[in-house]
Amino acid sequence: MQKQTEQFSGLRLYETECRGDNRKEIKDNEEVMPLSGEAIRLMNYVDDVSVTLRRVLALAQTLTPEERKRVSDYLKNAQPSVEAVISSLQGK
Repeated sequence: MQKQTEQFSGLRLYETECRGDNRKEIKDNEEVMPLSGEAIRLMNYVDDVSVTLRRVLALAQTLTPEERKRVSDYLKNAQPSVEAVISSLQGK
């Protein structure tokens, strides 16, 4: 398995960060509330969206300028937008 990893490691488009890197620093006296299964599932969906966007970025280079413009407009008008989801999660 390691040989396959070494053999295909050059195919990675981007290095990904571990979700643990996004955690805030926890002080010794601070209690941490564990995440529910539903919250973890939603975070996995966000990871899936990130993977999809990396694929879009990689494949966009193969498109003509006209095709890139159409895909860009399509993504811009996709609903719900990232901003709408963030706003909903923040309770605004």
